Amino acid sequence: MEPLRVDDADELGALLDDERLHRYIGGRPKTHEELRAQYARQVAGVSKGWHNWVVRRRDLATIVGTVQATLFDDHGRPAAELAWVVVTEQQGNGYAREAAAAIAAWLRGQGVDVFVAHVHPEHAASIAVARGLGMTPGATRGDGEVRWTSP
Repeated sequence: MEPLRVDDADELGALLDDERLHRYIGGRPKTHEELRAQYARQVAGVSKGWHNWVVRRRDLATIVGTVQATLFDDHGRPAAELAWVVVTEQQGNGYAREAAAAIAAWLRGQGVDVFVAHVHPEHAASIAVARGLGMTPGATRGDGEVRWTSP
């Protein structure tokens, strides 16, 4: 994994331009300009506790997805909301689980001990990632996603 850069939009744009990725997360693929603007905001947000990484295959150095962590305070405890996306052609290879686990381990080293993820109740792969991180399902939000939290 490596920190997200604005220029990653050039490579990621084609990979994320896939309607299938939006089945559970909603929305639509972003244009190249929209993606660059989003990445500019995300890169600037690091100083405010919004961390974003590009996930690459070790052997080929090709991008397989992204992972992010948004830091917040959970009743006096350091917490992070985690999110992950793996491009359609690379799904099912364990990349999301490996990347999310690596980020969670890094964050634990930074003192974060509460993790949250919002997952569509029919998204079996993301449910497996959340379970792999030791999260358990909680309340369903107004948008239909389930809030998963670490114990």
